[in-house]
Amino acid sequence: MSGSDQLSVGFIGVGRMGGPMATRLIAAGYSLVVFDTQEAALAPLLAQGAQRATSPADVADRAEIVMASLPTPKIVTEAILGATGAVQGSRMQVFVDLSTSGPGATIALSKALLARGVASLDAPVSGGVTGARNGKLSLMVSGPRDAYDRVEPLIKHLGRLFYLGDQPGLGQTLKLANNLMSAAAIAITAEAMTMGVKAGIDPTVMLEVLNASSGRNTATEDKYPRCVVTRRFDFGFSTGLSFKDVRLCVEEAEALGVPMVVGSAVRQMLSITQNQFGADSDCTCIAKTVEQWAGCEIGGQNSNDK
Repeated sequence: MSGSDQLSVGFIGVGRMGGPMATRLIAAGYSLVVFDTQEAALAPLLAQGAQRATSPADVADRAEIVMASLPTPKIVTEAILGATGAVQGSRMQVFVDLSTSGPGATIALSKALLARGVASLDAPVSGGVTGARNGKLSLMVSGPRDAYDRVEPLIKHLGRLFYLGDQPGLGQTLKLANNLMSAAAIAITAEAMTMGVKAGIDPTVMLEVLNASSGRNTATEDKYPRCVVTRRFDFGFSTGLSFKDVRLCVEEAEALGVPMVVGSAVRQMLSITQNQFGADSDCTCIAKTVEQWAGCEIGGQNSNDK
């Protein structure tokens, strides 16, 4: 084993995304200290030999490299800078944020940690639970080069690395842009598919044609055939988290002076879908919103005009 057993690694937040990532690191030979507020999330990792921590501060007392995968900027900030946050730990030297926190929160976090002598990298990931499980994520990393070089042998087990430079927040900016485009594909595909189905086109045939044509996108290639036409709506990314990411993206663009006309419409569609079906609904439920307005259904038993 090439030194991985000598490096102490902590992981805060081992839920849907963090759990599979932590599992890959254990499989690669790293000794992990883990913390999560949910016992059910911890149990599989403890069974694989991970050590339980009592708080984020406890993680940072026992690990030189501390990673986090948490759902919102507020939760990330509290876990790192709060009264029992990782910043209170005595051993942490590098913090790696795998969450989608947005550049504003990331820059503030980086400054606060730097004042305590801790280097910070933002390394948001794309690829979903399947990518996390298979080590096929895209990691968009920014922060000090020496810190990146130190953790590169560790995080390469999670997927493909893209180092964007030493400016904090660049990884977050790119991740928000990616998630906006992904959500936009779901939204526009909902409208196009509903129009076709209501006109009388079989949705499976329509997707086959779109995927052989210039309209193809990640929604037509994967999300709609797998999750919408089948009526499963189980892509695995919640409407609430998608809305959060798109909202952060539009706000960041506005702060930079970049117009977000289409992005604002996608944000509104996600807001409506969240109000209609709940924050925990699957992000592919945008299709349900358009279906309800149009009075037809993409797939299922009745795909035609009701």
